[in-house]
Amino acid sequence: MIRKVARHILETLDFQVSEACDGREALDACNASPPDVILLDWNMPVMSGMDFLRALRESNVPTRPKVVFCTTENGMAYIRAAIEAGADEYVMKPFDRDTIESKLQIVGLA
Repeated sequence: MIRKVARHILETLDFQVSEACDGREALDACNASPPDVILLDWNMPVMSGMDFLRALRESNVPTRPKVVFCTTENGMAYIRAAIEAGADEYVMKPFDRDTIESKLQIVGLA
């Protein structure tokens, strides 16, 4: 459900959107054709958001996409860990269009 909401928000902001069912699929897609931005969940099947960030950082992606972590994890330790692992911004679920748009502005994409 969150992916559908995020997709709708991004499309109303004129982004072309692709989705991945899990972290491994997302990493493979990034390696094939890096996106401008990734909305990333902490808890994903196959590969967690943190594992995805670490793998993305170590990959040979020619241009590193901006990463906005979208999650219910709200402790400072989680936020710090995500930023240290390579996230550019962090947003709490549930989120709305204004929140996503402001985070994309912060990372220079809206």
